[in-house]
Amino acid sequence: MLDTPRNYLSGKLVGLVSGVDRFFGDDRHYQETNDSTFLLNVDRVVGYSLQQPSPMSFMANVHLPIAERRLHLLLETNPDKNAVVDPTQILQQPQQPNQPASQQQSFGAALRFMRQEAEHWHLSADGGLKFQGLGTTPFARARGSWEGSPLEQWHAKLAETTFWFNTIGAGETTQLDIEHTVSESILFRATSVANWLKNTQNFDLRQDLSVFDTLDERTAVMYQASAIGVSQPITQVVDYVVLMQYRYRLHRNWMFLDVSPQLHFPREREFRLSPQLALRLEIMFDEAK
Repeated sequence: MLDTPRNYLSGKLVGLVSGVDRFFGDDRHYQETNDSTFLLNVDRVVGYSLQQPSPMSFMANVHLPIAERRLHLLLETNPDKNAVVDPTQILQQPQQPNQPASQQQSFGAALRFMRQEAEHWHLSADGGLKFQGLGTTPFARARGSWEGSPLEQWHAKLAETTFWFNTIGAGETTQLDIEHTVSESILFRATSVANWLKNTQNFDLRQDLSVFDTLDERTAVMYQASAIGVSQPITQVVDYVVLMQYRYRLHRNWMFLDVSPQLHFPREREFRLSPQLALRLEIMFDEAK
C-alpha cells in the first residue's frame, strides 16, 4: 500500500517527461517510439556559428506491419552526423568540436529491430545504406536504454549507442538524463553526454541543465545552460552556452516554430560573448498525436 502514492507520482512524472519530449520533438522520442514518426526541419542560424547546419533535414521512422511492429524502416539525411550530434536538437545543443566537416548532403535508409524488455529496458539495432553522390556505403547502429524512478518525483534515463560509419569509423555515445518535476507544468532536466570516436581517440563531452515550462497547449519555453568540452589534446571546456528556446505550435499538432536566442562563450574567441539566433520551422507527424 505504501508504494501506491509513489507509483502514482512516478506515473505523473513519466507522463510529463513523455509529453515534453513529444512536444519538443526530442530525439529520445524518435529513437524509441513504436509509432510511425516523420520530421522535416528548415533551419536558419544568424550570428556566431562554428558551422552552419544543413538548411533542411528530415527523419522518418515507419513501423512495418510485420514482426509485431518491431521492425521499422528509417529514412534520414546525414546519418553519420546524426550519430555524433542529436539532429533534432540543433537549437538546443551547440555544435560539437569534433563533428565531421560539412560535406555534400547524404541520405540513409535502414531497417531497425526494436524490442522493449518489461517497462524499463529498450533495445534496438539497425543496419542500412548511406547514399552520397554516386557512392553507397553500409552502416550499423545499436542502442540500449534503461529508465526508472529511483526517488519520488525523480526520473533517470541511461542510454548507450554504438555505431559504425565509413566516414567517422566506430564510436559510441553515452547519455544520462536526470529529471525532476518542479510543478505540474515545469520540468528540470540535467543531461550528461559523452561521444567517443575510435579514429580520433577523443571524447566530446557536454553537460546541460535545462528547465522546460509548458505555458499552454500551444506554447512551451526551455531555458538551458551548457558546458561543452573535449578530452584531447587535454581535457578542457571549449564553449559555454546560455540559451532560451521558444516553441509555438503554429498549426494543429504537426507544425511548429522555434526561436532560440543564444549566448556563446567559445574558447576560440577567448570566451568573449558571441550571440546567436537560431530559427526552425518544423513539420512533425506522429501517430501518437
